[in-house]
Amino acid sequence: MFLSTEGFPQAHRILGIVNATSHLAMPSEAIDSFESMDQLFSDVQEKLRQRASEKGADGVVEVRFTTNVANMQVAPKFLVLTAYGTMIQFIK
Repeated sequence: MFLSTEGFPQAHRILGIVNATSHLAMPSEAIDSFESMDQLFSDVQEKLRQRASEKGADGVVEVRFTTNVANMQVAPKFLVLTAYGTMIQFIK
């Protein structure tokens, strides 16, 4: 199973779109600790691979990531990472 931000030149069949989201609460003492985003990327990539594999895909292409910082009035900030891409299956 592979993920790519580009298309794939080999003959393939499109299976549909897959998406995944992960979030992390930022405690007030670490409110500017954005290096935690690295773990979110790993989590989201693993979710994409798992979901695409369950659908019989060989890979996910044209993967796009969006990040967001959700500010709550009565709670800490949340780092939110969402990814989506197109599942493909190789034509054999």
